[in-house]
Amino acid sequence: MTQRISVIGVGYLGAVHAAAMAELGHDVIGLDVDAERVAALQAGRAPFHEPGFEELLRRGLAAGRLRFTTDYAALADAEVHFLGLGTPQRADGLGADLSHLEAAVDALAAVLPARAGARTLVVGKSTVPAGTARALAPRIEQVPGAALMWNPEFLREGFAVQDTLAPDRLVYGVPGAAEEDPRVGMLDAVYAPILEAGTPRLVMGYEAAELVKVSANAFLATKISFINAVAEMCEVTGADVTDVARAIGMDDRIGAKFLRAGVGFGGGCLPKDLRAFLSSAEQHGVGEALGFLREVDAVNQRRRSRVVELARELLGDLAGRRITVLGAAFKPDSDDVRDSPALDVAARLLEAGAELVVTDPEAEAGAVRRLGAERFTADTEQALAGAELVLLLTEWGEYRDLDPERARALVASPRIIDGRSVLDLPAWQRSGWTTRALGRGEARSVPSRAGRPVPAGEARPVPSSEGRPAAVPVPA
Repeated sequence: MTQRISVIGVGYLGAVHAAAMAELGHDVIGLDVDAERVAALQAGRAPFHEPGFEELLRRGLAAGRLRFTTDYAALADAEVHFLGLGTPQRADGLGADLSHLEAAVDALAAVLPARAGARTLVVGKSTVPAGTARALAPRIEQVPGAALMWNPEFLREGFAVQDTLAPDRLVYGVPGAAEEDPRVGMLDAVYAPILEAGTPRLVMGYEAAELVKVSANAFLATKISFINAVAEMCEVTGADVTDVARAIGMDDRIGAKFLRAGVGFGGGCLPKDLRAFLSSAEQHGVGEALGFLREVDAVNQRRRSRVVELARELLGDLAGRRITVLGAAFKPDSDDVRDSPALDVAARLLEAGAELVVTDPEAEAGAVRRLGAERFTADTEQALAGAELVLLLTEWGEYRDLDPERARALVASPRIIDGRSVLDLPAWQRSGWTTRALGRGEARSVPSRAGRPVPAGEARPVPSSEGRPAAVPVPA
């Protein structure tokens, strides 16, 4: 059954959700206070890079099921309103800034009609601290017939369209966690095609629904930082973290996902959600229970510093040295540079005086804002030309698939740091490259199995991707 739907806040989350709801056959209007963004979306232009989104957007517009506005009054006829506002980290602390969300709730409540014998459903999708929905509900429910529920999103950048149209679960938060709550039936009608496809639906209380999202992100961040902490141990013992990760990932209680050591996580979700979760726990008097999240964050930050240390070990003084950074976005298939480890490392190299060149297939705008246009090129081969050191910091396919022979012909000195553990290092070594990778035990002299230090320059076996050892000199 077609529903009249509004989506308030058409940034990354809201725009994808609006286009996906139109794809399901609903009549959708998206709202944002950013007139430039609204104009771009109405013209069928995606304001960010997300595979499959622009095609979805244009289909919805062409079918007449999707439009965008800056006017709250245009939302009054909608039956279901989704809140997709951002909740960034507060400028004065670790907590989430709810000001955009709160302003949107108040503006929406001012235009909601009182519906005799019918209900208007407002659905929060933003990532918020536990207790937010219960605090916002009175603002919505002052309008007769209006009700609030919480329906957190679980989007992965690069897979957002898929994750919206075919999610692995739907979580509904309602005040009493009751299946018979009329709000549940209203949202079921919106998601009917998704539910008919067999997607699990879980109904729980407001606070549980809010905690599901932040707990999931905190757990994923912890898993990444755990393997990166193991990588630190691997570096000082001579172990290869990829061997450790592969072996422990075979345990079905652990699983292999998010166990790839490297420069760490970034983006607009995991870092700020991790900190907001810790801040919320402290506000509720249980900060000690989640205190380990501080070290999760600290491990993540240390990996960025470690990349710069490796660069110094390879080049010495970085001042005036030409260094190429492959990648600016925080992950591939995205142009998002929020809290990007790649750009953070690039900025640190620049502060050390390096002659820096950065490239990325999609994140030019963000890189230029942070580093300046003169340090960016969109052409990979141009970026590699004359480099004394190459850092792979975002695992775009074109960087993973670089031909080491061709790349060697372009650089001034064949040195590379694999900050994402995605390269076939033995292949690069056979092509004459000096390689480093976080947690691969190559960065220093280490004890042998018999306890004898391996002298600098002496060959020692490093496992290749085929399982055959390749002799690599330990650097002086």
